[in-house]
Amino acid sequence: MNAILDAIKMRRSVRSYEPKSVGKDILDKIIEAGNQAPSAMNSQPWRFVVVEDKETRKKLLTAALPNAAKILEGIKDADPERYESIKKRYSEMEDPIYYSAPVVLFVIGAGRHADHSCPLACENVMLAAYSLGLGSCWVGFGSMVTDDAAIINLLELKDDEKIFGPIVIGYPKVYPEPPQKKSPVVKWI
Repeated sequence: MNAILDAIKMRRSVRSYEPKSVGKDILDKIIEAGNQAPSAMNSQPWRFVVVEDKETRKKLLTAALPNAAKILEGIKDADPERYESIKKRYSEMEDPIYYSAPVVLFVIGAGRHADHSCPLACENVMLAAYSLGLGSCWVGFGSMVTDDAAIINLLELKDDEKIFGPIVIGYPKVYPEPPQKKSPVVKWI
């Protein structure tokens, strides 16, 4: 089997992590994989911020939770079953945003090519983490911290920059089973 196709097929979003730290040498490899992503006109419009400090991760959680709650309220009427499921899961978890992962990796980009290029760096990061025996999960709610001045300062987020991660990384407690995938919609011309 092809190792890259296997990694694409087997990588899962992990939401349960061991409290074990991830070595800097491993994180350097993961970041380098992100840095090797293709980018529009080779712009490489990204930078990376690694958050390992437990107190900082708590501050991120405190900043993100109210914004995530607002988004969840928006789906209450549109999809009540999904809303109740997510609400239940959130009430049972200590950290329903970053899943108590030991590493939160922010991929931050700027410029007109960032929207097209930074997601490619994120995917490379997650595939690299998987290939090194780690779990990862892209957490959209985790980027909802930009209304907190202290977090903006901590991330050194400039006015023209946008958060494309964060991606949580760590050693999985539980590695999820693959979900059912729909057949691709393809038009051959």
